[in-house]
Parts: sequence; C-alpha cells; structure tokens
Amino acid sequence: MEKLCENRGLFAKFTVYFKSIMGSDLMIEKIVEIKVSENQKMPTFIVHPSDDNIYPVVILLMDAPGIRQELHDMASRIAACGYYVLCPNLYYRTAKPFEWNKPNLNFIEGYSPEASRELMFKNMDNLSNALVLEDIDHMIEFCENQNSAKNSSIGLVGYCMSGPFAFYAAGKLPEKVAAAASIHGVKLVTESEDSPHLFINSVKGELYFGCAETDSYAPLEMINALEKHLSATSVDYKIEIFPKTHHGFAFPNRGQLYNRRHAETHWFRILDLFSRKLK
Repeated sequence: MEKLCENRGLFAKFTVYFKSIMGSDLMIEKIVEIKVSENQKMPTFIVHPSDDNIYPVVILLMDAPGIRQELHDMASRIAACGYYVLCPNLYYRTAKPFEWNKPNLNFIEGYSPEASRELMFKNMDNLSNALVLEDIDHMIEFCENQNSAKNSSIGLVGYCMSGPFAFYAAGKLPEKVAAAASIHGVKLVTESEDSPHLFINSVKGELYFGCAETDSYAPLEMINALEKHLSATSVDYKIEIFPKTHHGFAFPNRGQLYNRRHAETHWFRILDLFSRKLK
C-alpha cells in the first residue's frame, strides 16, 4: 500500500507536468490519413514527444461517441509518458468525423438527441472485431516506417465499444500485443463465434479490465463470466471493479458520470501496465 500511495503521489505531480506541456513544442501532434485500401483512408490522430528518441507504440481505440478533443487529450496524456500514440477514427467507413456537443455529450451538433443516439449506434453497429483488427494491422504497418515509433510490440487501450476490440486483438496478434486494456468495455463475453474471450489461450501479453460497478452496457454478470473464464487460463490479467461508478466514469466531459478519483486510478493502472510491458 505504501508503494501504491507513493506512486500515486508521483503520478499527481506528473499530471501537473502533463498539463504544462500540452500544446507546447515538446510534443508533436498531427492528423494522418492512413491508407487502408485503394479507396479509403483512416484519419488518425498521432502524438509523441518531439525529440529524436524512439518510443513504444500505443493505440487508443475510441468509445462510441467517436473522435473528439477529449480523446486527443487522453492520447496526449499517454504520449507525455514517453509513447508514440495513435487514436484512429474508426467510423471512417460510414461517417465523417463529428463532434458531440459539450459538455454533456447528449447530442451531435445539428442533430436532435434522439437522432444523435441513432447515428452513434448505427456507426457502432457497422464495426466488428475483424474490421477493427484490420485497422490495427494497418496502423502497425504504418508505424514500421516511422522513425519515432518502436514497433516491436504494442499496447492497446479500448474504451466502451472498443474494449472488446483491444481484447480480441490481444488474442489474434499475440506476438505483437504486449499489453491490452479495456475500460468499461462491452461485449467481452458473448455467444458470438468471434467473442474475444474465445481466443484467450492465444494471448501472450498482459490484460487489464477496468469496469464500472453499475453498467447496463457491461453488466456484472458479464464481468463475472469473464473472471471465471480467465481464471481457468495461465494468462496474466487483472479485473478491477470501481465502486460507485457508471459507464463512462473515466471521461472528464461526461458530466455527473465522471468520477475523478477512479478515473485517475484507471490512468495509474494503464500507464503502469504500458511501462512494465513496453519499456
């Protein structure tokens, strides 16, 4: 416990440092269109320190509301710890980037709340584990030609709808994915033949699952099933249920759902995971 408290103290000091370098010339931020086919490109936010060092690759996979400044800030927070971070717009196949109204994230500009949710779920339903795995493959290939990217092994973190994408990729790309985190991830255990838990025996990296105590999208029944399944394997994993939290607790722009204390703990967990497995 003493070590954990000490590390959290250092992490708090880092948070102040991170805020001071965001937007400074110490970091490189850019939007790159990564070619995925002859006719399609995937807009991807990339951020990494601006020096000449080579940094481990981390891919941040978006939640259902889609790409927005909030996600870019989260990617930058990881990059400030010494990583080459990519945050792709996974909706590139079906929709142009859109921005949810701040601060409530309850509707997309130009759409009613009902139409906004309908658009979000439509885009989300057009994705699959296999499609996002293809996107991850394209990002890995892209990083092979980037001087600042150390591409020998990668880390993944997926929020909400992307939790299962990170989990699935860990099983499908075991030689590449050294660390994968799912934060209030949905569909981690399903009846589908491509459910990510079915590929657990292929996983060689370490897994982390940060879960909300109350989550209709990722109920405790699913988390318990996941625990039962993982406990029968030799995979290195941690499942953590954050008390008094709801789906979306890690996002600072999520209004009353945001839980600062547990959000900061989630940062501690994933940054510790990446530090141990990628550096």
